[in-house]
Amino acid sequence: MTLPLADVRVLSVEQFGAGPWATLQLADLGAAVIKIEDPASGGDVGRYVPPFEEGEDSLFFETFNRGKRSISLDLRNPHGRAVFEDLVRGADAVHSNLRGDQPDRLRLRHADLRHLNPRIVCCSLSGFGMTGPRAAEGGYDYVMQGLAGWMSLTGDPDGPPVKSGLSLVDLSGGYVSALALVAGLWRARRDGVGCDCDIALFDTALAELMYVGTWAATAGYTPPRHRNSAHPSLVPFQNFATADGWIVIACPKEKFWHALCGVLGRPDLAADERFAGFAGRDRNREALLAELDAAFATRPTAAWLEALAAAGVPSAPVNDVAAALTDPQAVARGAVVEAEHERFGTVRTIASPLRVGDERRPVERAPQRGEHTAEVLADLCGYDADEIAALAGSGAFGPPLTSDRA
Repeated sequence: MTLPLADVRVLSVEQFGAGPWATLQLADLGAAVIKIEDPASGGDVGRYVPPFEEGEDSLFFETFNRGKRSISLDLRNPHGRAVFEDLVRGADAVHSNLRGDQPDRLRLRHADLRHLNPRIVCCSLSGFGMTGPRAAEGGYDYVMQGLAGWMSLTGDPDGPPVKSGLSLVDLSGGYVSALALVAGLWRARRDGVGCDCDIALFDTALAELMYVGTWAATAGYTPPRHRNSAHPSLVPFQNFATADGWIVIACPKEKFWHALCGVLGRPDLAADERFAGFAGRDRNREALLAELDAAFATRPTAAWLEALAAAGVPSAPVNDVAAALTDPQAVARGAVVEAEHERFGTVRTIASPLRVGDERRPVERAPQRGEHTAEVLADLCGYDADEIAALAGSGAFGPPLTSDRA
């Protein structure tokens, strides 16, 4: 295989969203991700998230865990810990998404593992990081969106604070921790020494305030909310209601603004000094938007999109999810991929956006809990059948005689 991370092995103590999303990126790039599931809690809680869940299978879990292998392992059991340490000897990284105080308690930090493997990279993705007054608190996406100021930026001016429609802090935190882990691996292979990566959802959410955060920190700026999902300073750059739906238009360059005026048949707007330049349109946005709202309401979405595309104005329909997945661009790019599943039949999920070279990893279903325990321990640790049976009897994989597929 020539996949970029085909020679990387990651042990992941993970559950739910952000952590599994991080290691999904690594798996899609070719890494062998060994998902360590806690038998005491029934494994990854994502297995039980509704809707579309039955037993220990859910489409939520499928979304985050394709192409991984699962082992059931009790890290608090001394025999389970010994198995984990044997796995660390042959691994490149340990990724976890637990509370910030848990890597110390479970001995998942570089200082705890370097005697086994000096090159091991230990990446912790937690709500608040491993330091600070909130380190021992759990962190969840919606909480972070409120705490980091995101909700104050989202929604109509007269409405309540609003979260994003997606768990963007979790997803972003996953991407950040995957990048940090790969950077740590690069340095470990260059210098021969691993490290800790301390990634926090809260830090990620603050960083993604971007220029709004810079404006607030430097100039005391208080971001206002604008109706119809408008940009805080560029006008027009927002949704508009048409005669039969909604479109989104972006004019981040002067040429787009002038092209839009041409499409609207309103050269007077382009010539109006009130609307000259970004600053002018921002100062006079309400007057300008009144004109634009009235204009866009006169024709259906399809007619506007055809005219805007011909003029080169960035624009799109405001799709629902089903329409987005069947958009011609999505179809052309192979955005939906399939894997066969014993319970759900054909599971259709979204392809990885990570395209590095021409080869892509074949799509595989997510693992059953503990499905690969015996296989992994035989292949990576050299355990024979008797040793695996003895470990099962010791409770290393959870209480004996459970349904774990060890």
